[in-house]
Amino acid sequence: MIDATALAEKPVLEGERIRLVPLSERHADAFHGNFQDPETRRLTGTHQDWTRAGIGAWVAQCAQRTDRLDLAIEDRETGAFLGELALSGIDRDNAHGAFRIALVPAATGRGLGPEAIRLLLGHAFDRVGLHRVQLEVYSYNERARRAYEACGFALEGRMREALYWDGAWHDVLLMAALRPSDPARTAQ
Repeated sequence: MIDATALAEKPVLEGERIRLVPLSERHADAFHGNFQDPETRRLTGTHQDWTRAGIGAWVAQCAQRTDRLDLAIEDRETGAFLGELALSGIDRDNAHGAFRIALVPAATGRGLGPEAIRLLLGHAFDRVGLHRVQLEVYSYNERARRAYEACGFALEGRMREALYWDGAWHDVLLMAALRPSDPARTAQ
């Protein structure tokens, strides 16, 4: 059962090398900088040009939101901003939600994404009470797809030519992870 207050709580989740903390104004400069990077924009399919003021206003409201959870990924030793992730689109009746993650370029290829994903999935399943977490990834982002699969996500579908990027159409892959050892799933 979904805990109705779980998204109002903004946890700190500790991993071996990273810490997930509530996204706040102190992360706004680094967050904005990350979305100025052309490769980050391509991997996330971000067409919108976010201003620093727009990012600042958006992160300022994250702490009060009860419909989603936005967390910054920080290096445990240095506190450096490594990216951010979110759990949103919560369907309380069907116990599922949507997930997304964006790392800064310097944090990719080091296993930090899977560590962050596992921390958030653990929270989503154990604390929030979700049964299913889903995501969308672009067909050209093989590295992300492998990371998602390593964290328990399975490919469920494809939206053909759903993203127009750099003069070409690309497929959007639909993936989902289910709560491990869910009694309702085992009974089927």
